Amino acid sequence: MRICQFTTGTDANPRFGVITDDLVVDVAAAGGPASLREALTLDREAMMTALASAASSGAGVPLSSVTLAAPIDAQEVWAAGVTYLRSRNARMEESSQRDVYDRVYDADRPEIFLKATPSRVVGPNGAVGIRSDSGWDVPEPELALLVNAGGEVVGFTIGNDVSSRSIEGENPLYLPQAKVYAQCAGLGPVVVLTDEIGDPGNLPIKLEIRRGGEVLFAEETATSRMHRTFDDLVSYLFRGNAFPAGVFLMTGTGIVPPSEFTLQDGDMVTITIEPIGALTNPVDRIEV
Repeated sequence: MRICQFTTGTDANPRFGVITDDLVVDVAAAGGPASLREALTLDREAMMTALASAASSGAGVPLSSVTLAAPIDAQEVWAAGVTYLRSRNARMEESSQRDVYDRVYDADRPEIFLKATPSRVVGPNGAVGIRSDSGWDVPEPELALLVNAGGEVVGFTIGNDVSSRSIEGENPLYLPQAKVYAQCAGLGPVVVLTDEIGDPGNLPIKLEIRRGGEVLFAEETATSRMHRTFDDLVSYLFRGNAFPAGVFLMTGTGIVPPSEFTLQDGDMVTITIEPIGALTNPVDRIEV
């Protein structure tokens, strides 16, 4: 099954939906959980049962008739860093304090940080932001986990952890400014639940950046190249932390554009992870 947030031409308020074939069902209208937040208070089995019941209600509308929004309502978005060798090497190249990234790559405790609140997240075709006080900005294509309040992974989506390499490279303590700001994260287009993902540890991830309609950069990797496990990352995320509304966790990037590349206003970023789909976002320069 797949879940989403969607709007219609007559109602701009996002609704919680479950997708079946080419139809999307309003879960609340079909007698299921009133929101994603409510669904994530259930354990995984109970959530799957409730969503399957809603999906079979026969009350769907064509998926082509709705607009998909970011698949989030009240959840925080957290992110893990330096989980791929390519990411470690890139961080060491950009920073004057290289050993910080080398040490965390092999440390027992992973790097995990708060990436975004819901208001800072954009969905499919929404503009991701780059800071006007940064001169070196990149997208970071990542598999994002959807985790329920009990710490169970219930689904997967695509994440874009937009980052300022110039700000973080100046000093690692500037990471929150390099990572957290308006429009700093993309999520979507849908969440594919665990019942539909065969092996999340071996999913292909592709990044394509276009400028003026031409492909400027393209590369691919796979989640099999991750240095850490999903269970390990979720375990550390929940240490000393509670997420009553559930939480999204981006799992790190294995694709880093070359050092001479930086995003520009108007660029188009597409991240593809099958079987989830593709997340496309234009780039918007955010003025101070």
